[in-house]
Amino acid sequence: MSFGSHEPAAAPGPPHDVDVSRPSAARVYDHMLGGKDNFEVDREAARKILDVAPEMADVALENRRWLVRVVQYMIRQGIAQFIDLGSGLPTQDNVHEVAQRERPDARVVYVDRDPMVLSHARALLGSPDLTAYVHADIRDVAGVFESPEVGRLIDPSRPVGLLAVAVFHFVADEDDPAGLARRYFERLPGGSMVAISAWPSDDLSEDLRQRVRENFTNVPSPLHPRPRAKIAELFDGLKIVEPGLVSVSDWPTPGQAPPSPVRTFGGVARVPDTAAVDR
Repeated sequence: MSFGSHEPAAAPGPPHDVDVSRPSAARVYDHMLGGKDNFEVDREAARKILDVAPEMADVALENRRWLVRVVQYMIRQGIAQFIDLGSGLPTQDNVHEVAQRERPDARVVYVDRDPMVLSHARALLGSPDLTAYVHADIRDVAGVFESPEVGRLIDPSRPVGLLAVAVFHFVADEDDPAGLARRYFERLPGGSMVAISAWPSDDLSEDLRQRVRENFTNVPSPLHPRPRAKIAELFDGLKIVEPGLVSVSDWPTPGQAPPSPVRTFGGVARVPDTAAVDR
């Protein structure tokens, strides 16, 4: 199931502050990507989802492949510094690996609140001169941007690539996902680019909805799939680039993967050059 050039290192055991009694979104995703940094509770949650929608494993892989294409695209658009929100566990083709293959001086700051991500990221991220990890909840926009790591690696006068890949469907309605996205945009210099993907509710069968409710309600990061129209609202105030908000397998061109009854929608947008976002 993996698609990188190397296998992720196996974890010797969970850090002392990792709850292994409930599934973790990051660890379930890691399992679907073929990783080893997950536990039986995560594999069981994944099995219950895959029993109903076996194509979800392919969806996870396509979402990761989309991230790779997006980073390559942004690098070719002149972006050389990235903030990866809700980055998840390090796996194959991490953002800094993809970016630095084309721009050896590219800088990447990863952001996640999962303590297991913290443990693995610090061991696997490579050069501290070019990569860093912020242990923070993405809802704390000020905490992310005012962290020492962002202050050290991200030049606020130059365009930034902001990545929110498969993360906003973990933000509850009461936390105002569109407003949260806008608060990030307001911190970005003109010319920056934003990539967002999220799992839509439009295509979900009732059986799959029930499995999602059973496995991802009483967890640290409950899942909140939304209609495609609500995902589009996350880009309000930005100019989305072609082909717009589409299935990630069809970005940047149709036919990257066979059609699937379960899809993730993604898009890339540019922050206006004249000002960050009109307030």
